[in-house]
Amino acid sequence: MQPPRLEIRNIVKTFGDRRVVDDISLSVSPGQVTCLLGPSGCGKSTTLRVIAGVEMQDSGTIHVDGQLVCDTIYRVPPEGRSIGLMFQDFALFPHLTVGQNVGFGLKGRDRAAEVETLLKKVGMLRYIDDHPHQLSGGEQQRVALARALAPKPHIMLMDEPFSGLDDRLRDEIRDETLDILKAEGTAVLLVTHEPGEAMRMADEIALMRDGRVVQRGAPYNIYNAPRDLSAAAFFSDINVIRGQVEGALTDTPFGQFLAPGVPDGTEVDIVIRPQHLKMDFDRHGRGPNPTPQDGTAARGEVLRSRFMGASSLVELRMDFDATVLHATVPSVFLPKPGTPLWVMFRRDRCFVFPRS
Repeated sequence: MQPPRLEIRNIVKTFGDRRVVDDISLSVSPGQVTCLLGPSGCGKSTTLRVIAGVEMQDSGTIHVDGQLVCDTIYRVPPEGRSIGLMFQDFALFPHLTVGQNVGFGLKGRDRAAEVETLLKKVGMLRYIDDHPHQLSGGEQQRVALARALAPKPHIMLMDEPFSGLDDRLRDEIRDETLDILKAEGTAVLLVTHEPGEAMRMADEIALMRDGRVVQRGAPYNIYNAPRDLSAAAFFSDINVIRGQVEGALTDTPFGQFLAPGVPDGTEVDIVIRPQHLKMDFDRHGRGPNPTPQDGTAARGEVLRSRFMGASSLVELRMDFDATVLHATVPSVFLPKPGTPLWVMFRRDRCFVFPRS
């Protein structure tokens, strides 16, 4: 069985009395993209620097293609780890041409031919004699990719490399970049704080918080089965209804919710995303009949509604406790403030978490 291209085991890194990376383990296979996703300051970039060899871990091991490259005693230097690096600021040498930047560090008689091959691969061969300041941000990013690929790394570490690009160009560049890296069989470990980028790019997401990986999985699974309220809220806006468990059930104005395995008396948060709310108009003080799928309807009043482009956002203040809920509706739906509406929840789209 082929070993993972990259494997880290129980990595710990502290600065002073703060444990910035706290017992992280993960593996990345050839051609796989794994995203370290989390808020600023959670330890993502430090984890990358430890893997690259720029920082030394306090404990744990790093393996490349099954071979140990670093523990607390043995250490292969950064240039010997077959690891490429891409950063947000591109890190191109301003005084060197595009060709010289890509060829920096390459040796041998075929150096010029290799540089031309790499630049052709990223669509930048015609700029070989230009300097970085003559290029756009997207063009600089392509040159940075070519330079990172030049040593033929087995692993590519990417620290928010697309965040400096505008949205439309960002989608184009990152898709091109991933296609090239996957074709090379490179294992990619990407750092981002944007859930949308992680969902678009990753084969696997490792969600980080306070130096730890709190959940790992495929984007679909981690989005649809978050481990706690914070994980759900990191991926999208959420609505929260509070309740208390009795007999594995929670009573709410929207009917009962299952809470299997939660002790009686436990206070819980019932989480629902805005796109999973269903709304109906008021009919002389009556709403839709309860259903097993959607539960019981509760009445609210529209505070405001906004057209967002692909959908409309409606904010409602609920009658039962003045809770404000947010609902998104495809296309155009703009009820006036003060309009009474009835709200129901998709039972199969709700999450019930013990309140922390």
